[in-house]
Amino acid sequence: MLRFCVALLWAFTFLQTASADVNIGTWNLEHLSVRPNKDFQGIAKVAQQVDFLAVQELMSEDALEALAKELTRQTGKHWSSMASHAVGRSSYKEMYGFVWRDDAVAYEDGAVSYLDRSDTFEREPYSAQFRSLKDGKTFVVATVHILYGKNQADRSSEIVALSNYWTWLQETYPGNNQIMLMGDFNTPPNSPAWDKLDGSARPLVLDGASTLSTKDGKFANLYDNIFISKQSAIRVNKVEVFDYPKFLGLTHAKGRDSVSDHAPIFLSASLSGGHGATSASAITAQARPIASNSTKPVASAGGSAADLTLAIRGNKKTLVYHRPDCPSYNAIAEKNRVEFKSPAAAEAKHYHLAGNCH
Repeated sequence: MLRFCVALLWAFTFLQTASADVNIGTWNLEHLSVRPNKDFQGIAKVAQQVDFLAVQELMSEDALEALAKELTRQTGKHWSSMASHAVGRSSYKEMYGFVWRDDAVAYEDGAVSYLDRSDTFEREPYSAQFRSLKDGKTFVVATVHILYGKNQADRSSEIVALSNYWTWLQETYPGNNQIMLMGDFNTPPNSPAWDKLDGSARPLVLDGASTLSTKDGKFANLYDNIFISKQSAIRVNKVEVFDYPKFLGLTHAKGRDSVSDHAPIFLSASLSGGHGATSASAITAQARPIASNSTKPVASAGGSAADLTLAIRGNKKTLVYHRPDCPSYNAIAEKNRVEFKSPAAAEAKHYHLAGNCH
């Protein structure tokens, strides 16, 4: 009888802890706007797997409101949203957005864009403080879309600057070490560019990939991620790259056309620790995203970049393709990039090899 009571108490405690978990996601929704070919029903079906979602490449506040409305319709629970102002140095600008389920998460305060006095970021990060209604704990979410640029140096300068941004977040939200930095970093977590931030924060996904390749079920690059403080009390139960095309029954071509060329990162965590949870330091080594195209695991932030598979990259505006060893491989504007599994696949779509490839 005593053993039964102990077992029952343990099960009750575990269920209490599990029910207190907050589910958080980050997703680059590739030019999210209200247009006929954007599948808001499909996006909402995926997004409702979490309580809170950070969105990158938001093109209008109307689109975020439309997503919140569709989430409310599908779930029967009310969802709220907030968006940043448009950011970008050129005529091309993007917004950041947050959308959350009102019975699980509440906006607390502090919605602000980064005061980027050195003008390092093309698109200044956006952050706000929220409260989990499951356990009453507050947490900070910061989101960013790192510039892809013309070469690795363009990306690296912004990644290095994230160390200063992290310090700024700690000063802006004093006393709250439940800070999560998430988004599309256009840089894998094993890049040396992360070395400066490494003393303060760690990525939760070290293995796999999050961008859709042209082959169904295969993914190309680990660009999306979630970073948390090394001193955080957050305990991570699960983190994964969510294979949304498989979930929705879409080909990658259809997914890229109507949803996004990125898969979301989903995190389930307890903000105050808890029984049966895995610490953040352990989950980084154990995480095995669903969507993976890497032939070798990325063992640590100091691993080799060669561990990641690089696709043939085409320019849909010029119908020219580039191998990873070509000089202009990284010079293609984000809006014109398309990836192929092989040169033959690119040529089958009437692309031709760039003239400066040898």
